[in-house]
Amino acid sequence: MKLNQLIAILNGVKQASAKAAAEAYQLCQKPALFQGLSRTYQPREEDGYVYPAESQKVTLKAREVIDQFVTARTEYFDLTATQDFANTQAKASIVVDGRTILADVPVPYLLFLEKQLQDIKNFVGSIPVLPIDKEWSYDSNRDCYVTEPKQTTKTKKITKPVVLYEATKEHPAQVKEASEDVIEGTWSLIEFSGALPASRINELKLRVDNLLKAVIQAREEANSMEVTQQRAAIAIFGYLFAE
Repeated sequence: MKLNQLIAILNGVKQASAKAAAEAYQLCQKPALFQGLSRTYQPREEDGYVYPAESQKVTLKAREVIDQFVTARTEYFDLTATQDFANTQAKASIVVDGRTILADVPVPYLLFLEKQLQDIKNFVGSIPVLPIDKEWSYDSNRDCYVTEPKQTTKTKKITKPVVLYEATKEHPAQVKEASEDVIEGTWSLIEFSGALPASRINELKLRVDNLLKAVIQAREEANSMEVTQQRAAIAIFGYLFAE
């Protein structure tokens, strides 16, 4: 592909990529989609009434939204890398903690990465976090986080006679009806979540910050074709969202 051909298609890819990434970002603003539960009832008495179970499936999982975001941005990152690598010979390597993430990166792409990493930082900050007021564990069968079952009782009111005054020779007994709450059964609640632990979110944020610092350092270091296709996105997102 010639450089002018790449320039002709890059803007359309950029717009489509931004739209798809925005959709992934908006999904993260809907925490209810990442939540689920299973609520079952067990009566105390053998012949007690069994209330219908309740369930709500996890509609979205943070990992899936991350994959959607990465897919939305990959072509745009790669085409921009292809253009910028061809534009100039000014290069520097992006190094994080002694590890080279990308080698010999031209200045225009370093400038591009600075802006994109700010957007990625915002995206990571929007990913739902597991509520800290509950104990969560990862359930590989459900592919989401779950809580331990929480038991709560179900009560019902019963009416029984209460003797106010015993009967005498002169007066009959005085009795009235009184209500009393008695335990009818037990609810068992398990909550589900497709969110991520705070520690994982903090790890992702730290990776973005570290990579951003490395990009800025590389840009400062750098002093300054037929297009060679670049595959930069796999290295960028492979680092940022590695498990």
